[in-house]
Amino acid sequence: MSAPVHPSALRESAEGLRPGLVELRRALHREPEIGLDLPLTRARVLAALEGLPLEVTLGEKLSSVTAVLRGGRPGPAVLLRADLDALPVQEAAELPYASQVPGVMHACGHDLHTAALVGAARLLAERREELAGSVVFMFQPGEEGGGGAALMVDEGVLDAAGERVVAAYALHVGAALLPGGWVASRPGPIMAASDTLRVTVRGRGGHGSSPHLALDPVPAACEAVLALQTMVTRRFDAFDPVVVTVGTFHAGTVENVIPDEAVFAATVRSFSPEARERVVEEAVRVVRGVGEAHGMEVTAVVEPGYPVTVNDAAEAAFAADTARRLLGDDRYVEMPRPVAGSEDFGVLAQLVPGAYLMLGACPPGRDPFTAAYNHSAQAEFDDAVLPDAAALLAALVLGRLERG
Repeated sequence: MSAPVHPSALRESAEGLRPGLVELRRALHREPEIGLDLPLTRARVLAALEGLPLEVTLGEKLSSVTAVLRGGRPGPAVLLRADLDALPVQEAAELPYASQVPGVMHACGHDLHTAALVGAARLLAERREELAGSVVFMFQPGEEGGGGAALMVDEGVLDAAGERVVAAYALHVGAALLPGGWVASRPGPIMAASDTLRVTVRGRGGHGSSPHLALDPVPAACEAVLALQTMVTRRFDAFDPVVVTVGTFHAGTVENVIPDEAVFAATVRSFSPEARERVVEEAVRVVRGVGEAHGMEVTAVVEPGYPVTVNDAAEAAFAADTARRLLGDDRYVEMPRPVAGSEDFGVLAQLVPGAYLMLGACPPGRDPFTAAYNHSAQAEFDDAVLPDAAALLAALVLGRLERG
């Protein structure tokens, strides 16, 4: 067995990559792309990986990149994942490298994830002979909807090294909540499952002055929205919570006409498979029951989204220990509870043991608790964290492969 890489040496190597990683991140930020088809982003990733001893495979149904690094010693395979896609958000932050694509922005920091994974690939390629196994680098489009992780699994990313990976790791930067450079994670659920409930309440239109001659769907739909909130607080355990938030509500065209229908949609979040299955069943039952009480026809459709992201207990403990050894005890904190955001890394975590970590990227001089958070048009991410992000990903691989 070779001697483990000293944390200070790994961080020093990562620091040497800083200029190139920052340049890559800012180039990605200037020209963001959304969805599953990201030709510019993929081209930049391929250019950044050029010259490394990698076996590269391109996705067929999406603009993914899978790269395999084979170590100098036999051993298992470990996967590192980064997401590539941006969001349909008009950037409001005034940055010299702000998005040049109208209505599209890297508002969730995926540009940092991509650059960090490129950095990890470079760090690990430098240490190829020390690796006791293989590394699969997963550059994934379509995280912000589109199901990119599932598509890449279907195309064989978990077996790209010729055998099923034994563990998968990823990190996610935050523009707020964590101080810059701090790492946070936890065993068990870390991100929520996310599903969508779409409801149409059908009545009978008429004149606003004579509601008794019509069948008004608006009050019934409003009552259904409120009933969903009561359902959350009275049908679900506060220690296995669910969140139901109605984000859209549409009805009518003018104030004196009763419309034929009212339509609303909600995001549904849950933190266990059991709660996830039950909340969608209960939500459909509630809205249909309210509609029936008002003599309305109700169509309620649940669109499955991403599963709960669950950190394997052993992998989470290993990841926490790795972060402490690399960055110092004072820069790792265990999260007291999961967050209600969702992530399709959960698809991978259902299939192989894994750990998902949060990395603070709040710009210096800002209060993490008041700074604009991910998905905001004002969100800003400090790319000074890139060397530590790359080193942390590389350290996870080095440590996990030594375990065998």
